[in-house]
Amino acid sequence: MKKVAILLLLSYVALFSKAAIVDTVNIYSNAMKKSAACVVIKPQSYAQADHFPVVYLLHGAVGKYATWIMRVPELQAYADQYQLMIVCPDGSPDSWYFDSKVNPAVRYETHISTEVPAYIDTHYKTQKNRYSRAITGLSMGGHGGLFLGLRHADIFGACGSMSGGVDIRPFAQKWNIQNLIGNPDSAGFDWKDYTVSEAIERYPKDSVAIIFDCGVDDFFYETNKALHQKMLDLKIPHDYTERPGGHAWPYWKNSIKYQLLFFRSYFDEMKSRNSIQLG
Repeated sequence: MKKVAILLLLSYVALFSKAAIVDTVNIYSNAMKKSAACVVIKPQSYAQADHFPVVYLLHGAVGKYATWIMRVPELQAYADQYQLMIVCPDGSPDSWYFDSKVNPAVRYETHISTEVPAYIDTHYKTQKNRYSRAITGLSMGGHGGLFLGLRHADIFGACGSMSGGVDIRPFAQKWNIQNLIGNPDSAGFDWKDYTVSEAIERYPKDSVAIIFDCGVDDFFYETNKALHQKMLDLKIPHDYTERPGGHAWPYWKNSIKYQLLFFRSYFDEMKSRNSIQLG
């Protein structure tokens, strides 16, 4: 019943909105041997205009592919305003966008960073280069946005996070993470390899544009602040913002506006700087 309700709501959005066009597609994952749903938001000008850059927008824990568009229908207007596509893939309620060390059927790093962009580039009018792709998300998806963006800089030229779990080590007993990557007390295993705060030490040679933010009342605030300081110490360029707010939708609905503006500016700058051939 829940799936039917989601599909009905998305159909209503697509039929009656005068803003961007909302598709729901199923993308088969060879890595996981199953299909996963995905929302694709196209600007209203899609049929008439040329190829578009893409922002991949990840949901948080207990969320799903449709969570962003259901919670923030303004995404349609932002797709029109910034003339870009917004793609919301499904990362399961608690994958943390990892390729699991424990369960070989959970390979969401591969799915989101490789399989989803390949499908989108094949089926939609996208600009098929890293300078025209960005990835971000909220909470678990904020971890995913930076973790995947840094580890797959050949795919994404920009990455971000909103209230992200950028260091999972203080939360070892939460959110089923041990069932994905193992017990941190196991011999020879260190969770640092699965944190953004460690991944940033291997900042890609081809620089990645980074934006992240967190509310000062958020339980992830201290780890985000620490990541900001670490990046300052490492002299890694980035945009970091603290605002009033907690781990809640009013904060994320506000944050996404600024992140999309940042990514649109990045796309424009890269197009101008590199004279990228579209398509």
